[in-house]
Amino acid sequence: MAGDTLRIVWLRQDLRLTDNPALFEAARRGAILPLYILDEVNSGAAAPGAASRWGLHHALDALNADLDGRLMLLRGDPLVLLPQLVEKMGAVGVYWNRCYEPWRMARDAALKERLRASGVEARSFNGSLMWEPWRLLKPDGDPYRVFTAFYRTAAQRAHAPVAPLPTPERLQSTPLSADSLPLAALNLLPAIRWDRKMASHWRWGEAAAQEQLADFLDQNLRGYPDGRDQLAQSATSKLSAALCYGALSPRQIWWATLHCADATGAGEAFRRQLAWREFHHNLLYHNPQMPQRALQPKFEQFPWREDADALARWRRGETGIPLVDAGMRELWATGYMHNRARMVVGSFLVKNLLLDWRAGARWFQECLVDFDLANNSGGWQWVAGCGVDAAPYFRVFNPVAQGQRFDATGDYVRRWVPELAGVATRWLFNPWEGPKPLGYPPPMVDLKASRERALAAFKGLPKPAAE
Repeated sequence: MAGDTLRIVWLRQDLRLTDNPALFEAARRGAILPLYILDEVNSGAAAPGAASRWGLHHALDALNADLDGRLMLLRGDPLVLLPQLVEKMGAVGVYWNRCYEPWRMARDAALKERLRASGVEARSFNGSLMWEPWRLLKPDGDPYRVFTAFYRTAAQRAHAPVAPLPTPERLQSTPLSADSLPLAALNLLPAIRWDRKMASHWRWGEAAAQEQLADFLDQNLRGYPDGRDQLAQSATSKLSAALCYGALSPRQIWWATLHCADATGAGEAFRRQLAWREFHHNLLYHNPQMPQRALQPKFEQFPWREDADALARWRRGETGIPLVDAGMRELWATGYMHNRARMVVGSFLVKNLLLDWRAGARWFQECLVDFDLANNSGGWQWVAGCGVDAAPYFRVFNPVAQGQRFDATGDYVRRWVPELAGVATRWLFNPWEGPKPLGYPPPMVDLKASRERALAAFKGLPKPAAE
């Protein structure tokens, strides 16, 4: 055993070999033991839902193949398991890349203190963000609360993301401990295999993610600024899951866009969207209550309705509003939803149905393969109008107008709502105004009346003293 030089590389949201600072630094110092621990002890309400557990299974399987079967798997509390493994393996250190969710940060800080107190080297690195939250602040030292100002500063040359690291030249992996579990023992796959149809929509592993990025840059980047909101087009990168599980780092994506032909400015448009992920992580770091509480305190007094039946119909995609139903059914069938559709279905839930944004966030947490706590809570607060840099309360997405603009041919709606396949495009997004299609429900609310009800409720919120 190489105990005198062995370092455990604790992998979490960085399931790749390239541009992995913790892996790179540990590998150049000697033998390594790559480790993943499924922590269901400390996660609490932030635990991944069924779809992201399914995605994690496939991401771990792909990484294990890249490591020639030498990824150690454990299940339990890292605060207990890691010190035990260090002692058993005679490791001199534990290296990991930082995570930024509140529960992970608290756990990791406690673990680092515990390991160092016992004489074990504990080092953490930045492998998941381009700009860590404490490094990108306003001149007065406060965190940014407006995306435009955040991005303007981030995009300056002085804050350019560092170049990605290469794959370690040599990975001297130690034999796995007998305690290592088979992947199936993590029970990440559903007992009832509802996931089988979903599988065709996803590709897993670092090589597949790099190929997907290359294809996007070659085929779709040029049309990205105009095409990214078009629901039926393949104009987006769909790299959200690769970022979520860490098959790619944001630095790799950023640098790749800088080194491709970009006469139209499409690369800048894409990098700006990539920066929204960073902004949401920045917000979560400085506002750890963000998944549970509105960032604008006045919204905690908002009179949300309680309507279990309405929430269930929204979840099932049976609202009678075609674009909303298409988005919700895409989510259920694939574990993914186009970003434009996410905004539309979110606005409908919060503003037309007056249901709490947290109910929507919890459903996305359960159903999204690419679930990310910062993106999810930040996105929902944005669409609800209660975040620090949110859509104003009076912005209510009209799903009829959104469909006519971003699904003009109706291909997206017809794909996910086949009951409407024979409806003329003129009536596709508002079938209640034309010949009634068989087998499709009437709208559960009147869009105009429910919008006016929402505006009245939002106007009734107390104004801050400074206003």
